[in-house]
Amino acid sequence: MTASTAAGPIAASSARTGPRFAVVGNPENRRVSLFSDAVRAAGLPAPRVVAWADVLRARGADFAADEFVRVDSPGENPEVDRLLRDASDPTRVEGSARWYTRFTAALRTLRGGIPLADPDELAALFDKRACHGVLDAAGVPVPDSPTSGPHGARVHGWDDVRALMREHRMPRLFVKPAHGSSASGVLAVETAGGGRIRATTSVETGPDGALHNSLRVRRYHDERDVARIVDALAPDGLHLERWVPKASQAGRAADLRVVVVAGRATHAVVRTSRWPLTNLHLGGSRGDLDGVRRAVTAAGARWSDVLDVCERAASCFPRTLCVGVDLLPAVDWRRSFVGEVNAFGDLLPRLTGLPGSGAEGLDTYGAQVAAVLRAPAGSGPRHPYRTGTAHA
Repeated sequence: MTASTAAGPIAASSARTGPRFAVVGNPENRRVSLFSDAVRAAGLPAPRVVAWADVLRARGADFAADEFVRVDSPGENPEVDRLLRDASDPTRVEGSARWYTRFTAALRTLRGGIPLADPDELAALFDKRACHGVLDAAGVPVPDSPTSGPHGARVHGWDDVRALMREHRMPRLFVKPAHGSSASGVLAVETAGGGRIRATTSVETGPDGALHNSLRVRRYHDERDVARIVDALAPDGLHLERWVPKASQAGRAADLRVVVVAGRATHAVVRTSRWPLTNLHLGGSRGDLDGVRRAVTAAGARWSDVLDVCERAASCFPRTLCVGVDLLPAVDWRRSFVGEVNAFGDLLPRLTGLPGSGAEGLDTYGAQVAAVLRAPAGSGPRHPYRTGTAHA
């Protein structure tokens, strides 16, 4: 996607009727509906919706010079999934490398408009190895990883995982598909003496050896089973991270999803689970955010520093209006690590903004619309929407 600097188009559109929005997404998806609702709630015309299926079939789409173009997730649509990775069964885990290649190529066929996400940054966000390397180089606290960045180790199968575990003294680690999302294909691996192993994952192996995503978390205790899964995932690319012991709330593992809009942490939700994978669709549940604030303060840390880590992570992607940061609080609540930065991490229905964020009373989509409306006419191309940080 290409665009001139933000100043000219913003000033021109605002002088007439206010900003115009367009959304590249799946029209039936609630993400598109929620963003459209937020645009209309701001007193603006409903955004023009451009279907991902049409973009992929026509090999591109064109946008007016004064249209703000939001790129939304292409997920949850079987036809789009087939076009991106040739998958006849949407539950299949394999094919994420093909998905990544076609998705990032499709981003570059979106012509004109004012992009609210940068194609190069989206490409990095959807490669966990690249994203981790960007964060690490910027001094953002992240779990140790031997596969991080352009010079990281490449993993061709379980034997490589075992070798890197020994070399880097990582008896507990997460094995992640480099281009996966929503915990698809992720394994939380623990090893102990006597050859004992345990892998926690949502991956289900079919009778034919194919891997499927399941809504039920399961555990594998036979190394041969773990090896078969990892070997099947390896051709798509794998990222390894040291397992950071996380804090707990009410006896359940806890982490946070923090949405950062225009450089400011605006929304946060605590995710808790009895499993290492806290994703809400895998049986995780929302925790007590006030309880987290109290725990951080009791540990001698500051809540504002927790949010600052997320904002530092988001600042590594300055041309992307909104990201969702997965923050891993250490067991002592004094330190935090960034597990991932998500390009489409804003689906948190009915959650309103943090006190002092400037998004009070707004959901994540309303906060993004408000950030565009607040953008000064003289903004430059980098951080064009940033408004500063002040957290209560």
